[in-house]
Amino acid sequence: MSRLVTIYGGSGFVGRHVARRMAKLGWRVRVAVRRPNEALFVRPYGAVGQVEPVLCNIRDDASVRAAMKGADAVVNCVGILNRSGRNTFAAVQAEGAGRVARIAAEEGVGQLVHLSAIGADAQSDSAYQRSKAAGEAAVLAAFPQAVILRPSVIFGQGDGFFNRFASMARFGPVLPVVGAATKFQPVHVEDVAEAAVLGATGAAASGIYELGGPEVRSFRDWIGVMLGVVGRRRLVLNLPFWLARIMGAVFDFAQVATGGLFENRLLTRDQVRSLGRDNVVASGARTLADLGITPTAAGAVLPEYLWRFRPSGQYDAIKSSAKNLRKHS
Repeated sequence: MSRLVTIYGGSGFVGRHVARRMAKLGWRVRVAVRRPNEALFVRPYGAVGQVEPVLCNIRDDASVRAAMKGADAVVNCVGILNRSGRNTFAAVQAEGAGRVARIAAEEGVGQLVHLSAIGADAQSDSAYQRSKAAGEAAVLAAFPQAVILRPSVIFGQGDGFFNRFASMARFGPVLPVVGAATKFQPVHVEDVAEAAVLGATGAAASGIYELGGPEVRSFRDWIGVMLGVVGRRRLVLNLPFWLARIMGAVFDFAQVATGGLFENRLLTRDQVRSLGRDNVVASGARTLADLGITPTAAGAVLPEYLWRFRPSGQYDAIKSSAKNLRKHS
């Protein structure tokens, strides 16, 4: 019988790429998610019955254990960018991570991969970064041989970074950002997925790896790269941190005041705190190179999925070519 991997958050941005790769290697894949009916798209990743979404709430022991029964490997891709209801940073990224690791040890799972983030720091003023550090500590306490991956900003089809700002660039001549001078080292989602697969299959040594792409640029410069790809000229306006904190507080209050009817996906106070720190691979850290992975350059991938934000979408190149023909005719 083929081996089984349980991927918590396996229908998410990173999880789905891990699921597809594990299925191609012949593994049975159990995709543990809160809403299995919304994760049916993962089934065609493998043969009939090879990839199956199952119900799981990472805040519940019984639920986590049921999804893990019989698994040879576990990958935890669950993470949130904003607190919502009971899904707080502590509940999901600290306690949830520890729960998965503890139960994996109890169930005799062979390999555990935990997806964390660059910037995880128990002393940070950001609750997100503190919860990531607490999650790592809980994972290592319960499952010392775990592989922990700390990616920088992740890019690829469906990402929440370049897609978000490319969409914003369609409206108005100004593109506001917070922390324009903050450094980022975006890493391709396929590189992160490959690293996770190496950990899940036992091909990677245990420990912490920081994952970044081949280029380090400021936030402002990355926005410039994106604008070049979508063919738009915009003024990148750096919002001062004091103003961003006020805006984040207003949006956070609106979420609380509406009982969650308005979900703050714009800007939170905690995100403002995180944006004050560079998001790059630390000197001396183990990296993609230690896993035998050559990082993918953003410039080689962005045109593949950002073309839809160009003024003429998929026809933008054709129109430009036609203009050149008219000039030389």
